[in-house]
Amino acid sequence: MRKLLFAACSLLVFGSVTMAQGKIDTKWHCPKPSAEHKFDVGDVPDHSYVILQDACNVTASDSGFAEKTGAYTEFQEIWKASINFHGRFNVTMENGDKVYYTYEGSAPTDITKPFSSKMKLLSGTGKYKGIKGSETCSGKINADGSFDMGCTGTYSIGK
Repeated sequence: MRKLLFAACSLLVFGSVTMAQGKIDTKWHCPKPSAEHKFDVGDVPDHSYVILQDACNVTASDSGFAEKTGAYTEFQEIWKASINFHGRFNVTMENGDKVYYTYEGSAPTDITKPFSSKMKLLSGTGKYKGIKGSETCSGKINADGSFDMGCTGTYSIGK
């Protein structure tokens, strides 16, 4: 009887964990940042720090993880031909709940070349409370200062 009860409980727990996992596949469009502040460091030419802030819209999202809009605050260090950046990305889901990311990445200063980043899901509200996960993103900067990126990853929702 104990073995049967253990097996039933194991299936219940495993089933719950499986149902709380999913994939992320979202494409974003972000206009040119509405707030941008650049500070030259002054130690060598082409070395500066930048703070950016704006919002993005989803252009395509997996229905199982329906992201809608996002707002980011980003810190960049520009050193000669490269940019290293990190920031926070606060996303509103289709149902109105929120999920919160932190991210970091790098990009060349040549906007014709792609950039990449890694995002970590930290927390969420409502249905997404207890969410954790990660994504990788890549994209390109457009001539008008806007950018487009695609992000894929996985998440799980625990207690």
